[in-house]
Amino acid sequence: MASFKTVMKSGHPPTLFAAFLYFDFCFAIWVLNGAMGPFITETYGLTPAQTGFMISLPILAGAIMRFPLGVLAQYIGRKNAALTEMGVIVLAMIYGFFFVASYNDVLAMGVLLGIAGASFGVALSLGSGWFPPEHKGLAMGIAGAGNSGTVLAVLFAPPLAQAYGWQAVYGFAGVVMLIPIVVMIVLAKEPPDSHQQTFREHVSCLFTKDGWAFSLIYIITFGGFIGLSNFLPTFFYESFGVTKVEAGRLTMLAALMGSGIRILGGYFADRMGGILVLTVVLMAAIGSFLALTAAPSLAVTTILFMLCFAALGAGNGALFQLVPLRWPNNTAVAGSMIGEIGALGGAILPNVMGLSKQYTGGFVPGFIGYAAFTLVVLGCLFVWQRKWVGTWVGPRGKVLEAGVAEDRGALKPATA
Repeated sequence: MASFKTVMKSGHPPTLFAAFLYFDFCFAIWVLNGAMGPFITETYGLTPAQTGFMISLPILAGAIMRFPLGVLAQYIGRKNAALTEMGVIVLAMIYGFFFVASYNDVLAMGVLLGIAGASFGVALSLGSGWFPPEHKGLAMGIAGAGNSGTVLAVLFAPPLAQAYGWQAVYGFAGVVMLIPIVVMIVLAKEPPDSHQQTFREHVSCLFTKDGWAFSLIYIITFGGFIGLSNFLPTFFYESFGVTKVEAGRLTMLAALMGSGIRILGGYFADRMGGILVLTVVLMAAIGSFLALTAAPSLAVTTILFMLCFAALGAGNGALFQLVPLRWPNNTAVAGSMIGEIGALGGAILPNVMGLSKQYTGGFVPGFIGYAAFTLVVLGCLFVWQRKWVGTWVGPRGKVLEAGVAEDRGALKPATA
């Protein structure tokens, strides 16, 4: 088992760090409206359904923007795509600081926040592009741990909103965004794993069954993570009567668990196999969702969400150990496509929770629905892996040994 130092020597750590920071700050901005949900709801007297839609809109917008940014990155380079995106985000934060003054403005700002959510595929491909296949799971786990930006948002946004007004938080975010821009310019280098391909070859993952299979799994792991991360401040505030700042801190505990475990998910996927790790975490997620329907105390609920987020985070890391093995020549596009569908699932979750609260008086139907969907996908995973193993991936989802398959990375769309 390779040591962490050995893994880092096999790639380019400064680029990996720049990719992590880029994704971390983008993620924090992406979930700002969720972190400030109780403040915005109180300001405009929103219904639960309106709150759910307001929270879900940045997720939806970010999901839609992921794939186009991934395709752009294949042409102008991942570093250039990241810098372009972050520059646009700064402009969006300026708009939020000066011009948001109504609920409709908040919705418009939600679309602009979605720009930050498009960073996913580019960040992971940039960070892992310097590393060999056997270490890409850990590298992607480290870059993907930038979803710890949720922690930054829920930790700092509520107290800043309380002290200066929630609109001012957009201004603070715009200034802070300059940090990853500078780091990206100074430290990052474009990875050498880029390949000249036609547009059709770049988007071939759209036409494979494997791409959609990965996307369904990611709806659960990442969709659950981002959807719950955005909704939990409102959930804790409304369900347990805690203060807005306390709701953010409780959400931070769960989000921190999910972000940190993502690295371990990638690490163990490299060594034990991504398919095996995904199987375990999907089972754990089902148990967590069902346990939350029992309406436990605040302390128990917080612990259950921490366990749930740990499972989802590990699943995120494990899934993206498999992506570069299946699409080694266009990982940024494939990752963006899978991330897009997964984020769309996250956009659905706050709406489901808001409607559940408005029409049934509680959140139980939402948890049951997500547990049932996870069970279905878990069953499908058992079927899918029979075709995967030996074709482009080894037993349990480990790297396929040289010589087992003639061309691991050149699977034709029709064979997927």
